[in-house]
Amino acid sequence: MKGLSSKITKAMTLGTVLPCSDNSGAKVLYIVGSLRYKGTRGRNPAVGVGDVIIASVRKGKPDMIKKVVKALIVRQKKEYRRANGMRITFEDNAAVLVNDDFLPVGTEIKGVVAREISERFPKVAAISAGVV
Repeated sequence: MKGLSSKITKAMTLGTVLPCSDNSGAKVLYIVGSLRYKGTRGRNPAVGVGDVIIASVRKGKPDMIKKVVKALIVRQKKEYRRANGMRITFEDNAAVLVNDDFLPVGTEIKGVVAREISERFPKVAAISAGVV
């Protein structure tokens, strides 16, 4: 997997509730775990833009509710710093559902995604409304 060009501040942890910004059928996600997290024993994993999470669907279509899915975080409220010194922040936290091969489940993404997403997951950035 390609490395990120920015120093992402990890702003969300287990138990965070965030909206799903694609048309996969899920509306609200609840973070229950993180993929590829290496930390200290007993510490809750922290995640930010570009991280893949394991989430439970809290609201959405009836066949999606209570389902455990993988999702990719595409926006976060907490600002983070890019290599050129620019600081980036978004109005909300948001995630999109992905499958086991990290391809998007939905066919379109509402709102913009971070440029760091297009570096690591180009298929997700291709269906988004824009890249910031």
